Amino acid sequence: MNDAPAIRIHAADNVVIARRQLLSGTVLAGEGVTVAGLVPPGHKIATRAIAAGEAVRRYDQIIGTATQPIAPGQHVHTHNLAFSDFARAHEPGAGAQPTAFVAQPATFDGIVRADGRVATRNYIGVLTSVNCSATAARAIADHFRRDIRPEALAPYPHVDGVVALTHGMGCATDSEGEELQVLRRTLGGYARHPNFAAVLVVGLGCETNQIQGLVAQEGLQEGARLVTFSIQDSGGTAKTVARGIELIRGLLPEANRVRRQPVPASHLTVGLQCGGSDGYSGISANPALGAAVDRLVRHGGTAILSETPEIYGGEHLLTRRAVSAAVADKLLARIAWWERYTARNGMRMDNNPSAGNKAGGLTTILEKSLGAIAKSGTTNLVDVLEFAQAATARGFVYMDTPGYDPVSATGQVAGGANLICFTTGRGSAYGCAPSPSLKLSTNTALWRRQEDDIDIDCGPIVDGLSTVDAMGERIFRLMLETASGRQTKSERHGYGQNEFVPWQLGAVM
Repeated sequence: MNDAPAIRIHAADNVVIARRQLLSGTVLAGEGVTVAGLVPPGHKIATRAIAAGEAVRRYDQIIGTATQPIAPGQHVHTHNLAFSDFARAHEPGAGAQPTAFVAQPATFDGIVRADGRVATRNYIGVLTSVNCSATAARAIADHFRRDIRPEALAPYPHVDGVVALTHGMGCATDSEGEELQVLRRTLGGYARHPNFAAVLVVGLGCETNQIQGLVAQEGLQEGARLVTFSIQDSGGTAKTVARGIELIRGLLPEANRVRRQPVPASHLTVGLQCGGSDGYSGISANPALGAAVDRLVRHGGTAILSETPEIYGGEHLLTRRAVSAAVADKLLARIAWWERYTARNGMRMDNNPSAGNKAGGLTTILEKSLGAIAKSGTTNLVDVLEFAQAATARGFVYMDTPGYDPVSATGQVAGGANLICFTTGRGSAYGCAPSPSLKLSTNTALWRRQEDDIDIDCGPIVDGLSTVDAMGERIFRLMLETASGRQTKSERHGYGQNEFVPWQLGAVM
């Protein structure tokens, strides 16, 4: 156990991080500094005098500018530190290195579909083209809920469930616009997802997002695995629900025939998420997840980093890892898009962090972004995708998404993620269907308070009881076990259906 009251991340930093709540007069051994005033856990303490207008550094990177003189030992937070933009030195590919793949890749017990794709779960999905068919879709799926109608799926133990993924979109939008194209791309990604043995798509009939338009744009093939119909053509809600239930009854025997078998870890695609971040996120859970990602990539797998507003200010660290200038340029183009997008909506890229992030010790978006990027590990950036685009390259890829976790993860799953890893410092109760979601706490206090929702506690890193690398190995092994069928905490609670949130880009007409 490390009893030092604060954590120094880099020798060049002019702040350290409180390991626990620190009282005025606490001596920071090794820093030659005495704490002045109360400092909450996870918050920053100045280790030398910082002049007004001077950069504050954490991770040996700029996280903002002092708004007033800060004395050694003082608390550094929103009262004396603010966001300030600065020129980032982009050196595309300067940090790229050949990936050292392992000779004997790890395996997990996956479900191999007829086309060779591999699933980590085996669901039947009910998707909707428009919000108007959401109620009918939910009623169809609810008929097969194991918690209220266990007899419905009792003969089908190899089916993980029937889930309805509904949304509030599909009409009152430009029929030729970007928003509809992105919604269709998202629905198409889910319709093709290997974690679905079969999918029903239920529409109303008169919506802008016509089912045949969705099928055509996404190149979907209707048949035994994909069935589409509408309320208007079925004769109303009751008949639609009855029809959907009968269709699923017909799909269940085939879906139940699957068996798990060992497959290489190259078939694992992991979406990386962080929500409710705190001052420990960039010290414990995020770098530990990054260490697991490095292992996954070396074993041939894929990891997807996202949340563009939450890499802002740290994007130069990612472009350095790009395998080509073209890949780096794709990332910078998405940053530029976001700057235009926020400007036309009267917002700024530094609207982050949230109130909970600030309470946990994060002061500026620059600080939050640097910790968030740690989830991606150290391997090369091999591709940059737009929202819900299919991840076809193996290795570490980036997908442009909002920072709002349900929207971001929805895009990742549409792109092929068959597992989500989600770090949190303030607490999260998130789950994701049809892909399981593992949650990692940044500190042990959160783990003790919300163990019901957290799968791994990374707090021992903060306490000096574990290393980032050792925790990374533990996370990697849990990824493989989860992909093999081990239930996550969120799956036990039934999370996943309400967390499907496609990105609503444009105006509602």
